[in-house]
Amino acid sequence: MPKDKPAKDKSKLETPAAAKAAKAKAGASTAPAPRPNPVSESARASRAYSEACALLREAATLTSVGALVSWDQETYMPRKGAAARAEQSALIATLSHERRTSKRLGELLQQCESDRAVQSDEAARANVREMRRDYEKATKLPADLVAELAKTGSEAQEVWKQARSQSDFGMFLPMLTKMIDLTTMKAKCLHSGLPGSEVYDALLDEYEPGAQAVVIESVFTPLRKELSGLIASVQDKVGSGKKKKPLVDTSCLQQQVDPALQHEFGQLVLRHMGFDMDACRLDTTTHPFCSGLAPGDTRLTTRYRDEKFTDALYGTMHEGGHGLYEQGLPKDVPGLFGTPLADSISLGIHESQSRLWENSVGRSKHFWKWALPIIKKRWGKAFKKFDVEDFTRATNTIAPSLIRVEADEGTYNLHVMIRFEIERGLFSGNIKPKDLPSVWNAKYKEQLGVDVPDDRRGCLQDVHWAFGLFGYFPTYTLGNLYAAQLWEKIQTDLPDTNKNIAKGEMLELREWLRVHVHQHGRRYSASELCERVTGKPLDSAPLLRHLRGKAKMVYGVE
Repeated sequence: MPKDKPAKDKSKLETPAAAKAAKAKAGASTAPAPRPNPVSESARASRAYSEACALLREAATLTSVGALVSWDQETYMPRKGAAARAEQSALIATLSHERRTSKRLGELLQQCESDRAVQSDEAARANVREMRRDYEKATKLPADLVAELAKTGSEAQEVWKQARSQSDFGMFLPMLTKMIDLTTMKAKCLHSGLPGSEVYDALLDEYEPGAQAVVIESVFTPLRKELSGLIASVQDKVGSGKKKKPLVDTSCLQQQVDPALQHEFGQLVLRHMGFDMDACRLDTTTHPFCSGLAPGDTRLTTRYRDEKFTDALYGTMHEGGHGLYEQGLPKDVPGLFGTPLADSISLGIHESQSRLWENSVGRSKHFWKWALPIIKKRWGKAFKKFDVEDFTRATNTIAPSLIRVEADEGTYNLHVMIRFEIERGLFSGNIKPKDLPSVWNAKYKEQLGVDVPDDRRGCLQDVHWAFGLFGYFPTYTLGNLYAAQLWEKIQTDLPDTNKNIAKGEMLELREWLRVHVHQHGRRYSASELCERVTGKPLDSAPLLRHLRGKAKMVYGVE
């Protein structure tokens, strides 16, 4: 990762003291306080700048409509609406693309780049820089390809749902092959002008700007070695087969809980996290996700089953972390919605927010000190015999498993690394789509030591490839790395964080994240933001300290 020295922040941003004051003033309210526009009045007065922002707001509004019809497709749309929905998605994508690639926008950006008032303002200059980056990328993509990708993604999603429910990869293969072919065309368009890199790098750049496969591999390879060693130490302690020792009693997680009660508790947790419940919905779907549609409208989804209620709980907290980032972006500041200053930096940073809330907060002893009394009161006598220690240990076990979204922290990143290797192979031609199940199963056996019993719990478990989201998966591990490093800084800046979590008081934590991460939008790159906030470039050491600490707590291994 780059080690550039962080630039001095000259903008009028909220300070930790202001955040604390805002928290006290808000009381029980979870709605963030209004924020100032980071762009100076003189820069906003530029005709070219204001017109460019207006054009991008139109494009973003169209994109938000596209996100809304996609959300509906994953939640409430009847199956017979799929064909029409695919056409709707394609048309909306086309209209948005037209605005993002218009000749007029290019002219306005050129004027902004020579406008002294705009270039002398740090925030406006960063906004224009990122507008230019987006424009150059968008103009490389033909409109008909953008439309076909949107249409195929909508169609493929419905086929994936059916194939997953029937555990039949063959049913999904034709749509997957088509999506890979289209995504390859997209990657080649975006890759033009980037000599010396892999075509796959153009897809990585979509989600983690500047990322390259060789760099990610250089991060993942030593991390895999460390994680494999940690997992092996735990397995040596636990044993295997008939010699396996039940060192951790996980029966507290196997109690059956009505999904309606789980949903109610999930909403309570979101409120305590500081989520503005008047600006969101929480619904159910096949694969949980978060969609920050527009100012004042963030949608979360989760999924429930009667047993192991923590799968839904952590799914809700995970998506809630994404949602807090979306609500913390300055989308509501006049003139910013649709511009890079109101957009997230990267999916690695986005993932850091969800994983921080899910793991650093949700799997901590402090969280269970607050949550367990509520559960005992609301869910009845089945939970009376369990204590905080039971839940803390049970939610921090390390055991190789099949499903990524249900994996423990210790093994989770191996799931991500397997997908990274497969994606890279698909776009280099070393892996054929038809061979995906056999390749998948072999890698799970080799790297996690588990036998994949069927396609549903194997290569059909994630929805990402149906949407064409190739290059997305590596950001999950990058997010874990960022989250661990941010958490160590939080513990220094907010020494009472753990005590407050134990009381269900998490607004100060939300405000810290809003001040240091959310409100910047895309003013800085992910690596720049990491170094600005933590004082250090991204490093795997904090994540390894975090995981080893939990392994020692649960299993007594270093």
